[in-house]
Amino acid sequence: MRRAGLGDGAAAGSYGYANSGYSVYEEENDRLTESLRTKVSAIKSLSIEIGTEVKNQNKMLSEIENDFDSTGGLLGATMGRLRTLSRGSQTKLLCYMMLFSLFVFFVIYWIIKLR
Repeated sequence: MRRAGLGDGAAAGSYGYANSGYSVYEEENDRLTESLRTKVSAIKSLSIEIGTEVKNQNKMLSEIENDFDSTGGLLGATMGRLRTLSRGSQTKLLCYMMLFSLFVFFVIYWIIKLR
């Protein structure tokens, strides 16, 4: 009888040990699952912020593209006027522009030489 008591006690103790081992693994799995859940949540919020930033950057790029297009049109019109000016009989105005440019060049040269 005594032996049976030891056997029953060993079996009960073994069963208790198995449950506690299972519980440790289950708790560790729960802890790792929670850690993973936290990391996934952080990655999700980061990806949402990246998406918002990409949308804002695309909006700014399209605005810059529109600005460049309008500036290109303005520059094209100015170049067209300059071509018309150079082909026309307004050589007197062109000579004045050249003289003014030379004057500005010499003034800048004179200022640099005085330093």
